[in-house]
Amino acid sequence: MPTFTAADGTQLAYHVRGEGEPLLCLPGGPMRASAYLGDLGGLSRQRRLVMLDLRGSGDSGVPGDPGTYRCDRQVDDVEALRRHFGWERVDVLAHSASGDLAILYAARHPHRIRTLSLITARARALGVDFTGDHRREVVALRAAEPWWEAARAGYEAIWFGSPTDADFDAAAPFFYGRWDAATQAHFAAEPGQINEQAAEIYASAGAFDPAAAREAVAALAVPVLVLAGELDSGPRPHVGAGIAALFPHAELVTQAGAGHFPWLDDPARFTGVVADFLTRSRLRQFTQPALGGADAGWSHP
Repeated sequence: MPTFTAADGTQLAYHVRGEGEPLLCLPGGPMRASAYLGDLGGLSRQRRLVMLDLRGSGDSGVPGDPGTYRCDRQVDDVEALRRHFGWERVDVLAHSASGDLAILYAARHPHRIRTLSLITARARALGVDFTGDHRREVVALRAAEPWWEAARAGYEAIWFGSPTDADFDAAAPFFYGRWDAATQAHFAAEPGQINEQAAEIYASAGAFDPAAAREAVAALAVPVLVLAGELDSGPRPHVGAGIAALFPHAELVTQAGAGHFPWLDDPARFTGVVADFLTRSRLRQFTQPALGGADAGWSHP
């Protein structure tokens, strides 16, 4: 298992799948081991996936200071991994809650990003969050599903009440575009993959400065993909469009029939979209403006 040392001395692990140009993959959860990403629906056949286990998750070490679980403080871990490999610039893919981490990394180190792929990703770092109305939209969309009646109460308890473990289990189908043996097994693995303590700290007070981050990404001269699932509540496609609008060179793709894990719902469609974006992006020439040094991007305290 390959590891590298973070700035504070914590040993962090990463996993590599496939060959070719590297694609740095940041897992969501928040604070879920990267194992749940699998090979991203076969994307490893086209790119070398370098999957970071965030500190305290998966095979990575537990830090001495739990405060370093906060999203903005983990930006240095992403940069340490880039330096470990010696990449001048790198393509970054972020899923779900790690959308915030990737956005903060791009804001702080704009010269180190070649492309940014935000996969059903959060953008609280930019002041965008999901609402109860967004959740209700998905409840209405899935009303014809055979599991809907049993799952609806648990789903509403998660977002509007005091959920129990049973509520999370019951609501699981809402997070997938299809509910079959493969997605059920994927969900069943979740409890052992998440660091609950770290997840509570990840987006805690002080993690985000949306006004500063918006200003920083407004000058980000790299291609950005925002991929939303048609059936996902976070983000809904129209919210994804709003996220894309905050970047000067972003495109939105809505994957039909997909939930929060689009590489499981339609692997061919997912890998086709991401691979096409990465290929086209290599042909687009953007140059970051000089900001006083290779790493002189926005710095969040």
